[in-house]
Amino acid sequence: MLFDLGDTSTLSARELIRVSHVFVSHAHMDHIAGFERLLRLRLHRPLPLTLLGPPGFADQMQSRLGGYSWNLLCETSVDFRMTVQVFDGAQIVEVAEFAAREQFARRDLAVPELPRGAVCSEAEFEISAAALDHGIPSLAFAFRQRQRFNVWRSALDTLGLPVGHWIDEAKQALRDELPDDHMIAVPGTEPVPLGLLRAQVFERKPGQHFAYVTDAADTSANRARIIALARGADQLFIEAPFLHADKDVAQATRHLTARAAGEIAHIAGVRRVTPFHYSARYGADVAKLANEVSAAFNCK
Repeated sequence: MLFDLGDTSTLSARELIRVSHVFVSHAHMDHIAGFERLLRLRLHRPLPLTLLGPPGFADQMQSRLGGYSWNLLCETSVDFRMTVQVFDGAQIVEVAEFAAREQFARRDLAVPELPRGAVCSEAEFEISAAALDHGIPSLAFAFRQRQRFNVWRSALDTLGLPVGHWIDEAKQALRDELPDDHMIAVPGTEPVPLGLLRAQVFERKPGQHFAYVTDAADTSANRARIIALARGADQLFIEAPFLHADKDVAQATRHLTARAAGEIAHIAGVRRVTPFHYSARYGADVAKLANEVSAAFNCK
């Protein structure tokens, strides 16, 4: 999964080929310009791709696809499909599919039934979103893992069990609360009872929770939505483009200041805050921005 799709140069082709979902805050160029590289890598591979963005996003993606000639695609092409979803701040309200075999002609699909605020819900995790004011809607996201299981490698060695895909199957059995006498198939050895693995190999831990926030004006409504989304998160990634001394510039461009980012993280009670999206006006001298976030975050 990717949150925003700006500069993808730090990601390898192998990493991008594995992407199944992209959650886009808004369609300003620095948040979507990497789409073409992703599409080029995925075009002849069958793994479907889902993108989600704010109102108008499906039309924007249709326009991007319409800017290319697809005459070499036909019904015998690889069955690559791209689904574009639109989130209005409360729910997904629009879904469009673009299939390579149909030269990316738009096909409207039914809207999925998800809890209010949710944009993706799987057995292992849920992703929720909130719409923030950036002059246009800009989406913020929170990833919540329902629970996680750590593996004691020393216990595997003691029991003579190899590392492999069977571990994922065992984790799923634990999530499903299957009984201790349920047997897990392990390649190269006899099946192992789930109870033994539960007691000696796996450690159940609370799921990870992180939030991603970028391009938002410093308004009371935005602060309330961000805090609700990030409350108690293990990690908050939040924009800090401008110093508080340049708050007039931040206000004019509908961005947060570094101090505002730190204050929001403090009130939300997150464990760790990582600022990003620094303005180019500061060049490489971004230490002041990071320090301003840290000072506000760690205030008593």
